Amino acid sequence: MFIEPHLKGEGRGWIEVICGSMFSGKTEELIRRLRRARIANLKVEIFKPTIDTRYDAVNIVSHDDTQIVSTPVANSLNILLMADDTEVVGIDEAQFFDEQIVEVCEKLAQRGTRVIVAGLDMDYRGKPFGPMPQLLAIADYITKVHAICVQCGNIASYSYRKTTDKSQVLLGEKNEYEPRCRSCFLKES
Repeated sequence: MFIEPHLKGEGRGWIEVICGSMFSGKTEELIRRLRRARIANLKVEIFKPTIDTRYDAVNIVSHDDTQIVSTPVANSLNILLMADDTEVVGIDEAQFFDEQIVEVCEKLAQRGTRVIVAGLDMDYRGKPFGPMPQLLAIADYITKVHAICVQCGNIASYSYRKTTDKSQVLLGEKNEYEPRCRSCFLKES
């Protein structure tokens, strides 16, 4: 269980990363933490990449339809401009952002901001995805969440793609992806 430290002051920010496979509850956990920050009367700003329009063009929406209003941004540097004087910044689908998202998160934390980032740690091939390895390396707190393998019922850490599309980025849901454990993922990869 994640214990939320107290925040205040220059240089006292930190970076939390929530990672895992598709259908593991990353966005749900991000939304839970952001709602708690709002309950604590902290100034919260939430961002997602403009590419993510699966459920909603603006809101961050989990697979179980939990949602929270966000600001879609095309470039991670826009987050720095829009998050001025913010105590908590939430960022969803970080794997889709440019490599500068790492620097953006660092600058926010140095300002004293609590930064909560969620994203896929691996792509459909089981390889590190976008800037997520760098974000994990600089994170002060890491939470890896797991789905359940639809083949055998074990803990799933992989996002198995059911289509033949070979592009790294393919927005999808249960028609395109399913969670798999290591063994079931490797059997068909």
